[in-house]
Amino acid sequence: MELVVIVIMLALVEYIVLGARVGFARGRTGLQAPAVTGNDEFERHFRVHYNTIEQLILFIPGIWFFAQYVHILGAVALGLVFIAGRAIFAVSYVKDPATRGVGMMLTVFPSYILVLGALGGAVWAAVT
Repeated sequence: MELVVIVIMLALVEYIVLGARVGFARGRTGLQAPAVTGNDEFERHFRVHYNTIEQLILFIPGIWFFAQYVHILGAVALGLVFIAGRAIFAVSYVKDPATRGVGMMLTVFPSYILVLGALGGAVWAAVT
């Protein structure tokens, strides 16, 4: 399970970096706290960070239980795709939100597979 923990921690480090980018954007644009609207660049960084929170809610339990009930290396591989997808999403969304699709799909599909696979694995374990 150490590889799964490493992937989860990498996802959280990515989240920290995205949060720092929000702070840098706030400073660079001069948007004063607590405002979260009023500058397009800041709003894009803020939205990427917030969307990452939303995605981590599915990802973390999904990868953990998928690894437990289905396959550790499969969980790790899907987790790495998730992390890459988040990076692609972040760069593309900040540049032009209309181009976020690939990054978003590389985020949500692994998460859905992890969650549904974990659910299936747990049900299978419970009935056998």
